Order: sequence, then C-alpha cells, then structure tokens
Amino acid sequence: MCGRYSLFTDEENQEILRIVNAINARFPGNTMKTGEIFPTNTAPILSSDRNEIIPRMSIWGFPRFGAKGVIINARSETAAERPTFKKSLHSRRCAVPTTGFYEWSKDKTKYRFNLPHEKVLYLAGLYNEFEGENKFVILTTEANRSMADVHNRMPVILPRFMVEDWVLSDDFALSYVHENMPALEREALTEI
Repeated sequence: MCGRYSLFTDEENQEILRIVNAINARFPGNTMKTGEIFPTNTAPILSSDRNEIIPRMSIWGFPRFGAKGVIINARSETAAERPTFKKSLHSRRCAVPTTGFYEWSKDKTKYRFNLPHEKVLYLAGLYNEFEGENKFVILTTEANRSMADVHNRMPVILPRFMVEDWVLSDDFALSYVHENMPALEREALTEI
C-alpha cells in the first residue's frame, strides 16, 4: 500500500522544482501541495498530451461510488480486469513524482523509502476525470525483499529512464506491471 508520500522542493532537488514551477507558471495561485502528500491532496503528475510528457495537477484518489472515502491505490495484478482501472491502464497512465513514500511498520516506526542514491522517485499511476476534476491512483504490487518486513505491498516504481515508456507505451506498461521492483533504501523517521 502507499498511503502517503513526500514531495520536497528543496533547492538541491532541481528535477522536482522544475515540475512544480512549470505547474505554478501555468496555474498561478493553484492549490497544489508540496511536503508530505496525503490522499485527497492536489499534487503533480506527469502525463501525456499528444505524445509529449507534461506536468499537470491532479487530486490523489478516485471516488468510491456508494461509499465514503477515496480509492488511493490500485493492485497492478488486477487493474487490467477491474472496471474502475481498466481503461485508465490502457490510455491514462501517469508518473507520480515524489521524493519518497512512507510506510509504517507493525511497531509504528515511520519509514521513508527511496531508490538508492536518487533524490526523485517516480511511482506508476493511473488517472481519470470525475465530475470535471482530474484524479489519480498509485499502482501497487507485492513487496520485494527491501520492504517486505515493513509492509506486504509497495508502489510500482518507475526508474527515471522508464517514465516516458510507462506513460506513452501500452505494450511496455502492460508488461512492466508484472516485473520485479528495484531494491529500495529506507530511512527511519521520528515523528514530532
């Protein structure tokens, strides 16, 4: 599962800063959030616009029809069969730029996970429009050894060089959701 992630715009993180600044330039005074991102926050995603990858704002979570709350994750193993996600998997894929995602262990230790030696971590996502609002979910898969002792699920990780293929290529995307994820590093955080 992925229930929170970080999007820090520190000066040394120029890649994230460029994405955020591009959205702010197009939509001054927007409600996009940075820092720790929670479900229902508006955050940046990278998606396709006429075969070009562009940053845009989207709300984290699909509506849960007939129930309260939102759906924030989609299982990669079953997304192609689920009516809620099937069409998005084929035509509305996105990459969610982050500076890591959070997960809690059974003893309530909060960890931030990232790719080793990387400041940016892209997560595979799907988006759709609901009542005029762009919304996204993050795809998850079975946890690999680098995180299985903390949680049994993890986001589908997109190394930087795979972002364009994920967003633009159906063949790549439908194959990649079944791949083993790269090993992650973790940092234990203390809550104040």
